[in-house]
Amino acid sequence: MEDLILYHRLQFAFTISFHYLFPQLTMGLSALIVWFKWRYIRTGDELYNRSSLFWAKIFAVNFVLGVVTGIPMEFQFGTNWAKFSELTGNVIGQTLAMEGMFSFFLESTFLGLFLFAEKKMSKKLHFLMALMVFTGTQASGLFIIATHSWMQHPVGYEILENGKYVLNNFAALFYNSWLWPSYLHNQMASMVTSAFVMTGVGAFYMLNKKNRDFAGLFIKTGVVAGVISSTLVIVPFGDMLAQQVATHQPVTLSAMEGLFKTQEGAPMVLIGQPNMQTRSIDNKIEVPYALSLLTYKRWNAHVKGLDAYDENLWPTNVPALYYAYHMMVGLGTLFLALMGLSAFFLWKKKLFEKRWILWALLLAIPFPYIANLAGWYTAELGRQPWLVYGLMRMVDGVSATVSAGNTLFTLLGFIGLYFLLGVLFLLLVGKVIKEGPAPLKA
Repeated sequence: MEDLILYHRLQFAFTISFHYLFPQLTMGLSALIVWFKWRYIRTGDELYNRSSLFWAKIFAVNFVLGVVTGIPMEFQFGTNWAKFSELTGNVIGQTLAMEGMFSFFLESTFLGLFLFAEKKMSKKLHFLMALMVFTGTQASGLFIIATHSWMQHPVGYEILENGKYVLNNFAALFYNSWLWPSYLHNQMASMVTSAFVMTGVGAFYMLNKKNRDFAGLFIKTGVVAGVISSTLVIVPFGDMLAQQVATHQPVTLSAMEGLFKTQEGAPMVLIGQPNMQTRSIDNKIEVPYALSLLTYKRWNAHVKGLDAYDENLWPTNVPALYYAYHMMVGLGTLFLALMGLSAFFLWKKKLFEKRWILWALLLAIPFPYIANLAGWYTAELGRQPWLVYGLMRMVDGVSATVSAGNTLFTLLGFIGLYFLLGVLFLLLVGKVIKEGPAPLKA
């Protein structure tokens, strides 16, 4: 059974990690496309319109790959996690269906109109198409995170005699205290990715002395969006989500921070390695009292460590959770520093001359993707060993009739297929970037 659960988890982890490479860009990029279209209406400057169409092409490639890689995840609810789906389908099926029926069709329909029907529309109507695509992406994220939030902090349900979960209050899904901090934190993290991608592409053009007008616009827009989103993802939205973890999953908070022993005036570990044998952090660098202050707003606040909880309630893999969380936080801090420095040089009108920082912005493109995945790993590893926190464990939701060997076989198949899709994606996006935006008329 342990091997069975492991392979089921590995397959879902791999497929959802690969899938999330695509929507994390589209959710933020849709807002920047709307911004370009709005500026085009206000100024009449074709530079903004061509920029919106250029990024819409990259959006479309990401959208298609997101759809293709998202479908197998839906099927895994019925194959690898059939018992979970059987017992909780009346709850999670509501929001998953809304995501598919409303958000997907809204997004795909208006994206097609935006890309191919510009000449048949007025400027304002074409702007409305972009706005509807943005609405679809944001609604899609909301419905998915509403599902995830219910698994983290279940509300509005009752359990029938046959063990099935049913909703007795549909609105509770959207009033869930976990939902909005999680949603806003996620959307800002997506904007960080989009800002870095846009800035990186602009830096690429600037370094190669190509499409300089577009390069300047992409860098300016990306840096401003990057400073704002890199700040908001930490404060207030990251802090708000951390408060939810402290309130509803305090054992998860202890594991995330590597706090093995209950303390008053608990420190925050910046660097160190969890040692599960000695139940301590090796080679640590810490900030005294910081964890107490950030969690409970008091220097000497009492913070429970892992020693305060039954070990059966600990997250399944404490070191993996600890590293995922610290990777997310560490990269987020670096993003704010890099974007803040870039904004300073932009304000001084020296950014385009600083080749070293343009190279830094270009080479930084992959790291927001890593940080976003680390953030999701933190959420998922923190919930373990529960599928639905406090109610259903992993062993109770897995499909016992699908053998470990079958799951390993399909996992290897997914790895091979997704490798080919990844290469295709890079080639397509590389082709769009190489061609660049449609040139402005002389």
